[in-house]
Amino acid sequence: MKKQNFSRRKFITTLSAGSAAVAASAYMPSFGNISVVTGNPDKLAILGGTPVAKDKVWPEWPYVDERVVEEVVKTTRSGIWCRIQSPTGTVTTFENEFAKIYGTNTSVSTGSGTQALNTAVEALGIGPGDEIITSPYTDPGTIQSILVSRALPVMADLDTESFQLDPAEVEKKITSRTKAIMPVHIMGQPCDMQSIMAIAKKHNLKVIEDSCQAFLAEYQGKLLGTIGDVGCFSFQTSKVFCCGEGGALVSHNDELMDKCYTVMNHGTAKNGKTLTIGSKYRMNEFEGAVLLGQLPGVKERHEIRNRNAKYLTEKLKGCPGLIPQKLYEGTTAGSFYLYTWSYKKEHFNNAPRDKFFKALAAEGISLSPYIANGLHREPWTDHIQTLTEYKKLFGNARLKKFQEELHLPKCDQVCDEMVMLWASGPLLGSLADMDDLINAIMKVYDNRDKLNSI
Repeated sequence: MKKQNFSRRKFITTLSAGSAAVAASAYMPSFGNISVVTGNPDKLAILGGTPVAKDKVWPEWPYVDERVVEEVVKTTRSGIWCRIQSPTGTVTTFENEFAKIYGTNTSVSTGSGTQALNTAVEALGIGPGDEIITSPYTDPGTIQSILVSRALPVMADLDTESFQLDPAEVEKKITSRTKAIMPVHIMGQPCDMQSIMAIAKKHNLKVIEDSCQAFLAEYQGKLLGTIGDVGCFSFQTSKVFCCGEGGALVSHNDELMDKCYTVMNHGTAKNGKTLTIGSKYRMNEFEGAVLLGQLPGVKERHEIRNRNAKYLTEKLKGCPGLIPQKLYEGTTAGSFYLYTWSYKKEHFNNAPRDKFFKALAAEGISLSPYIANGLHREPWTDHIQTLTEYKKLFGNARLKKFQEELHLPKCDQVCDEMVMLWASGPLLGSLADMDDLINAIMKVYDNRDKLNSI
């Protein structure tokens, strides 16, 4: 591929007229109605130059408006604070509305995304001695949802460009004990679900979609969470649709949804009979109220994030040192919980990633790593091998092989190269806000020969 010689000045000429007219960056030259900024806009701020976006303020998160406040106040005054107090409370109402969004007959809410995942594991009858293949590059809740059922989370390596499970690596990890695949739609973008579903069909495995970061994301005309046997979501505060904590499950399989309800409701079915093992994973009425209050504008905010993400991807093509997350063919919309890149230091004069972060922060734009270590490098992998139940259930030979297979170099590479913008709030900004981010990155890239002196 021909290398692009793309400087910040060349970038400025590519800005849309609308965004250029409203941008307020110290880094922009004077044109249109943009005023000249005194100082030295070309010199890195960390070395004494003028910052691109001094005192940058992003849209606040979580999203709160008067409707959200009114829903919470109404719930407080009602005295109906638990879902079992009313068949028409906020939780049940939210479940019905969530099901409409996902085109299912029903949904089941929970107290967290982790609880939703474990509810799915239990409802599918997966438990002691079974194995589920999943990603090492995820929140610990993913594997904990498997461990609390005393099954074994078997981790497969990643595609280094998409940061998602590599289907070829998944297939290598299938054993006679494997019961399901739990793909994680990391950053809110779709996994290669076409390949994963083909593998599941070939080996007669269930698919539990960890869509905790992927609300409203679409793949091949389907919303994530509706492609596998069951989809699980999180409404934790940082997510693009949130209520502090909270989760939900969807499926086109109504019988499975009934089982999920029973597991969620401490093993007690809708008819009041206690049928199985289950923890109390109920969402409370205040969480339901917050979600109902946010619901009216949630699709509009989703569209704004996708617009801004597309804009960032297009305008930063001239920075070869930051490669945006690869989206699989068929991805029509992302959730954009995070907007992420791979940092290629060879394009930044071999400067370590932390120097890039420091230089960018001085310009007023804070980016960061995401997951420092994949879960294959965390102590739980040693801990479970000391547990009597895991020794009895899996045996020494299987646990030894499990340990040997924790060499996942592609995940390590992703951890080492990751650069992320937490996007729930920031991607709701204006195109001028996006220009501040782009200009700061291009300024640091233009001055990459100075980074090692920081």
